[in-house]
This record gives sequence, C-alpha cells and structure tokens, in this order.
Amino acid sequence: MTTPHEENQYLDLIRDIFDHGEQRPDRTGTGTLSIFAPRPFKFKLNDNGRPILPLLTTKRVFLRAVIAELLWFIEGNTSSIALNEVGVKIWDGNGSREFLDNLGLTHREVGDLGPVYGFQWRHFGAGYIDAKADYTGQGVDQIADIIHKLRTNPYDRRMILTAWNPKDLRLMVLPPCHMFAQFYVSFPGQGLAKNGTTENKPKGHLHCQLYQRSCDMGLGVPFNIASYALLTHMLAHACDLVPGSLTHVMGDAHVYLDHVDALKVQLEREPRPFPELEITHEKGGSIDGWKAEDFVVKGYDPHKAIAMNMSV
Repeated sequence: MTTPHEENQYLDLIRDIFDHGEQRPDRTGTGTLSIFAPRPFKFKLNDNGRPILPLLTTKRVFLRAVIAELLWFIEGNTSSIALNEVGVKIWDGNGSREFLDNLGLTHREVGDLGPVYGFQWRHFGAGYIDAKADYTGQGVDQIADIIHKLRTNPYDRRMILTAWNPKDLRLMVLPPCHMFAQFYVSFPGQGLAKNGTTENKPKGHLHCQLYQRSCDMGLGVPFNIASYALLTHMLAHACDLVPGSLTHVMGDAHVYLDHVDALKVQLEREPRPFPELEITHEKGGSIDGWKAEDFVVKGYDPHKAIAMNMSV
C-alpha cells in the first residue's frame, strides 16, 4: 500500500475550507473562508537518515525569502529594510509610512516594525525602543535557552519558544500569527528493560510542534511550514540531534477570497517528492551567524509558481 504524500494534508484542508468554510470579514478587508482548529499537519523531517524539507511542490515556494526571513528572526532584527536590501519585500507593506501612521506609530521610522518575532525570540521582556537600539544582554534569549536545554537536559518539558507577548502587542505592526512552538527530543527504541531500567540511549530525534493562531492557507502556511522545519533542522544540527518531525497546529485556518481561483488551480496538481536538505554550516555552536549559503536544497522540482495577492 502506497503511503499518501504528506502534502495532501495541505491540499485536503484547502478542499475542506472550500466545502465547509464560513465566510468572514477580516482585518485587511479582503474577506475569507475560514474554519477553526482543523486536524494538525504532521511532516517527517528525515526519511531513513535523509534530511527532508517539507517544501510544498504543487506550487513553487519562495525558498530564498523563507531562509532570509528566518535568519532575520534569529538575528532579532525588527526592520523590514534589512530584508528589502536582500530582495525580500514581504514585510515592506507593514513597514510603510502609511501603514505605520494608520496605526498611530507616527514616531517610527519607515521599516521599524516594533517588537515582532525576532525581538521576542531573543529579547523577550526587554523594553522596546526602536529597530536601531542595541539590546545585547536584555530580556530573555529564548533561542539560547532552548539550545542549552537541548544539550543539557533533552527531557525538559519547558523547551518553549513564544512570540506572543501581550504587553508588546500594541507596539507591533502586526501581532504574531505563528506564535508558539515546543521542542521535544525522542529516543527511538528506548523503553523499559525487563529490570525496570532504560535501554542504552540512542541518538535523540528533535521534534517541533507549532501553534499558529491565524493561518493564511494560500501564501502564509506553505511559508510557515518551511520556516519551522528549517528552524528545527538548524537546532538539531547545532545540538547534534537527528531532525524528527514538525507538527503544525492551527487556529483560524482561512483562504482569502481573492486566492480562491489560484488555489483551485493548485488543487488540480499532483504532489511531487519533497526535497532533501543539506546543511553545510559547521556542527555545534549556536544558530547565530548562519548564512543563506549554509542551506543546500536538493531535488526540489515543484510545479510552477502561482501568483496570489498579499493582503496587508
């Protein structure tokens, strides 16, 4: 019996939203079809020792932007200008003068997004000044804390990464959509021996469960799947673990009304094999200072790109 392609989880959810979604207004004024709390997605991050990247194949995903944004998060950067300078413009609309002024953030420089994802990941609890301030040593560095726990106590149940900080929401141009992740290390084959002790511990496999409150199925979700898969691969590489799996739990899963026709085209396509990921960065250390060149994606053969508008 052939195992169903994991991409079908995504395609089946799109069909479910088309068939059963509730038409709802939204912040952008575009309108959506929405369902709440669908069945989570689960993706393998390795296949018999081959590191796998769940990069959707029924349309081309803008991988260069996924990598650039993830490295930008890890830097703790909060200026869209830094992404724009490397040709990634996905945050430009939220950092525009008009958008900032409409939020009452008239004192902010263009591109200053406030204490968004990267700030919360690396400086949770610090007071936000602006995108140019030096926050070294301020707040909680959640990434460093997770790496420390992965290395020293892989059974820890507190390996949590959160971008949702109620105190800072009003300072952000956009509250975090992908907001909470938990990491877990499993040791396959380790169980109770007859004498009640555990067997010899094999190499740990790193798993990530992501919770996303607001899920733009057309543009955002393919991007988010790839981003958290890459983050899990990075952490596994840094901590000498085997990448395990990504579980994606969703709240409001929606299709923007102006994406319906494009997604109908995508639903007609058959998934192709997910690509393999090679990381060339040296083992160990942190996940700071990585470059786009540290990721080599092999065998990505998607169907052609499908244009979709980005609602701001």
